Amino acid sequence: MHASFNLAATFDAVLKTAATSAGFDAAEFSPEVRTADPKHGDFQANGVLPYAKRTKQNPRALAEKLVAALPADVREATTVTVAGPGFINFTLQPAALQNWLRTFSTRAQLEAGAASAYAGKTWIVDYSSPNTAKQMHVGHLRSAVIGEAICRLLAFSGARVIRDNHVGDWGTQFGKLIWAYKKASASEPAGLEVALATDPLAEFERLYKVGNNASDADPAVLKEAQQELVKLQAGDPENTAIWKKIGEVSFSAFQQIYDLLGIRFDYTLGESFYNDKVDRVYRELVDCGLATESQGALVVFHPEHPRFKEQPFLVRKSDGAANYASTDLATILYRTEHFKADAAAYVIDSRQGDHCQQLFLTVQKWFAKTGRPVPHLEHVAFGTVLGEDGRPLKTRSGENIKLKDLLREAVERARRLVDERSTDVPEDERARIAEIVGVGSVQYADLSQNRSSDYLFSWDKMISLEGNTAAYLLYAVARIRSIFRKLDAMPGDATTEVAANAIETAAELALARKLVKFSDAVALATSSLRPHFLGLYLYELAGEFSAFYAADKVAVEDPAVRARRLLLCARTLLVLETGLDLLGLRTVNRM
Repeated sequence: MHASFNLAATFDAVLKTAATSAGFDAAEFSPEVRTADPKHGDFQANGVLPYAKRTKQNPRALAEKLVAALPADVREATTVTVAGPGFINFTLQPAALQNWLRTFSTRAQLEAGAASAYAGKTWIVDYSSPNTAKQMHVGHLRSAVIGEAICRLLAFSGARVIRDNHVGDWGTQFGKLIWAYKKASASEPAGLEVALATDPLAEFERLYKVGNNASDADPAVLKEAQQELVKLQAGDPENTAIWKKIGEVSFSAFQQIYDLLGIRFDYTLGESFYNDKVDRVYRELVDCGLATESQGALVVFHPEHPRFKEQPFLVRKSDGAANYASTDLATILYRTEHFKADAAAYVIDSRQGDHCQQLFLTVQKWFAKTGRPVPHLEHVAFGTVLGEDGRPLKTRSGENIKLKDLLREAVERARRLVDERSTDVPEDERARIAEIVGVGSVQYADLSQNRSSDYLFSWDKMISLEGNTAAYLLYAVARIRSIFRKLDAMPGDATTEVAANAIETAAELALARKLVKFSDAVALATSSLRPHFLGLYLYELAGEFSAFYAADKVAVEDPAVRARRLLLCARTLLVLETGLDLLGLRTVNRM
C-alpha cells in the first residue's frame, strides 16, 4: 500500500472502490473512516452501519463482504478485522509504519502530503483587527493567536491564504479625538509633544478619553467634535494629517506586539478603506429588493429567521452615516471581486454572533439575487479570557491589561524558569529562550483550549513543565535535540536512517502509530478551524515519546537498532517542530 500522508483518507478511498466491487450503491455509501481507539486498531470505518440500516441489510455481513473486496496490497500492509455489528478496523503492520516514516522525512514532504485538502481555494482570514488610537489589551489576544494558527493550518493544507487586519480606523470616535488633540495642542503644546515622543499611543488613548468625557458632559463640545469628524470625512488637510499620524503610531505599536507573536499581515485594510465603497452596496441592496427604508434608516429584514424577524439588519443609519454593517458588506464584496475569495474566516469573539449571522445571511441573499458565487463565510467565535476570580481578566484597578505588559511579564516569569534549569547556557541565549518560552506559553495557553469556551488565565499553570503547556512541548523538542548532540548525529540523516531495521518493541510501535496520526490532527484542526485539536495531539505525542525514551535506550551498540530509534527520534522532532510552527510557536534547541 502506498504511504500517503493522510492514511484515513487513503482507507476511505480504498473502501469506496471496494464498495463498488462488492455491489454497494456507491452514491449512498460513505466509509466514515476515523482514528480508532488504540485497543481496536489504528483506523476504524463506521459507515457500514448507516448504509445497512438504509438498505435494510445485515451490517456485519455487509462489512465482511466489503473486507473481502479489499485489494491485496491493503491486506499485506494492515490487519483488517470486523468488530461488533459491522465496524471495520485497520491495524498497520510495522513495515507500513516504517514506510510512512521513511516517506515523510522533511517538512516539505509533510506539507506536500497535506496540500491537496484545500488546493485551489482562496481563504481570507480576518483577525486581530484592533482599533487605532488604542493600545492592544488582553481582549485582543485570542483573535490574534487563533487567527494566525488558522492561517498557518490552511496554508499548510494547500489553501491560498490572505491575512487581513481589518482595523477600526474610522468613525465617530475620531471627531472626539481630533477635538481633544487640537485643544491640547493649543493649551499645552510642550506637554503634548513630550507625551507623543514618549508613548504616542498611550497619549492618543488618553486624549480620546478627554474628548469622550467632555462630549458626554457638554452638548456644545459634542457638536464641535461632530464638526471635526465632518471635516475629516470631507478631506480637511489638517484633520486628515492628525488622523494619519494616529494611524502611523498605532500601527507602529501594534507591529511590536505582532513581531513578538510571530504574526504578519498581507493587508491592513481598515474601515476607512471602504468609506467610498458603501454607496454601491446601498444601491445594489435596494435595486435587488433586499433593503428598504425604515424610519429614515436602510435595513434588511429576515422574516424567516426565528430571532431576526423582529430585529432588522441596519445597513445605513437614519442620518445617512455608514456603520459596521455597511463596511462589512463592502468588505465582502471587495474580497470576492478583488481577491477572488472562495471563503472567509472571521476570528471575532462570540458576542458578535448575531451580527455575523445577519451579515452572512444578507450576503447569501444579496449575492444570489445578483448572480454572484456565494462565498463560504465562517464566524470563528471565541470565548473570554478570565482571571482566577472567574471574571474577565483585568488589572487590580479594573483596567484592561495591556497586551505588551502581559507579554513582558510572561518573558520575565519564563526567564526565572530558564535560569533555574540552564545555568550553563550563555546570558544572551537564556534571554532568547525566555522570550520564546514566555511568549509561547501565552499563545499556547490560548490555543490549547477549545476556542468556543472561556478559559482561566493562570500564570502557574501556564509556565510549567508539567501538563499540556508550551514549556512541556518546547522541553520535549529540546530533549530530542540533546539526544542527537550527545550522539554526534544529525536528525533526518539519510545515511543513518537507511541502516534502520524493522520497528519491533511495544514502545517503538506505539510512538510510530502516534506519528502517522499527525495528518488526522492537522485535518481535524483545519476543517473545524479549532487549533486545540492539533495542540492535544502534540501533547499526546510528547507523552508517547517520553514513554518510548524511558523504555528503549537509543544509544545501543547494535547499529541497526540505534538507527531505527534515531529514526523515531528524528520524526518525532520533525512533527513536534512542524506542529508547533503551525500553531505559531517558535522552538528552542536547548532549554
